[in-house]
Amino acid sequence: MDSFKQISAFVSTATRGSLSAAARAEGVTPAIVGRRLDALEARLGVKLMLRTTRKLTLTFEGAAFLEDCQRILNDMANAEAAVSLGGVRASGHLRVSAPAGFGRRHVAPQVGTYMRANPEVTVNLDLSDRIVDLINEGIDCAVRIGDLADSSLVSVRLGEMRRMVVASPAYLVAHGVPKVPADLARHDCLSLGQQRGWLFRHPESGAIDTWKVSGRFECNDGAVLHEWALAGRGLAWRSLWEVGQHLKEGTLVSVLDAWQAPPMGIYAVFPQRRHLPLRVRLFIDLLKETYGRPEYWELT
Repeated sequence: MDSFKQISAFVSTATRGSLSAAARAEGVTPAIVGRRLDALEARLGVKLMLRTTRKLTLTFEGAAFLEDCQRILNDMANAEAAVSLGGVRASGHLRVSAPAGFGRRHVAPQVGTYMRANPEVTVNLDLSDRIVDLINEGIDCAVRIGDLADSSLVSVRLGEMRRMVVASPAYLVAHGVPKVPADLARHDCLSLGQQRGWLFRHPESGAIDTWKVSGRFECNDGAVLHEWALAGRGLAWRSLWEVGQHLKEGTLVSVLDAWQAPPMGIYAVFPQRRHLPLRVRLFIDLLKETYGRPEYWELT
């Protein structure tokens, strides 16, 4: 029992960042948490944490030990849940990664919903457009859109996302509505710059074609292209997750709908594990339930 309390105190302190926060979570005083950490380090014969009055820093050995300890505690929680009538509440620390723009609008709000339902879980959300290394960076779950290249990861399809060509009503009145992709040559297309082009599927043959586009405006930030489209500066190829609400309000209009490319998958990916921690499984279930509702994308 003493060993379990020591490990629990170590995990709680490491994930919450202070003795006082861990003490509140454990229902004891900071001094008791400190003694448990001292006893754990003495028993192991290694320094796990560098503690000052201002911050706690894990040593290399402490970081490696933390991952093992979290897995042990999660396995115990899952084992108890399997045999108890009332189940068990998720706990621990959850690290999530997602693309920046999509994450701000569609992952961060779900993190808030998730934390309200699981008050014993702490969450770190990393928003970045780079492909993170889940294993080496300690990420529990990453949200990704499109093709998955890393076969060493387990993936769960959460939903699908369509991309479409949109413009403001004012722009279409002034410049006309394109009927086929070839018409784009006569329009101002808001481009990401050095992108491969816009994808279209022929409505009859089903062939997928990439069309190079050009215009007076380029930007490497999709959010800026979105704002320019709203301002009537040209046509933009944007994702439904970004423009769904504007389409419903009529501030943007989609064109070339019959030529829309096949939808892309939205996935949750995570490292292969024998047992998926409850906190991760519940978060993935929430995303799958939310993104699987077609009406969700029309309201966000």
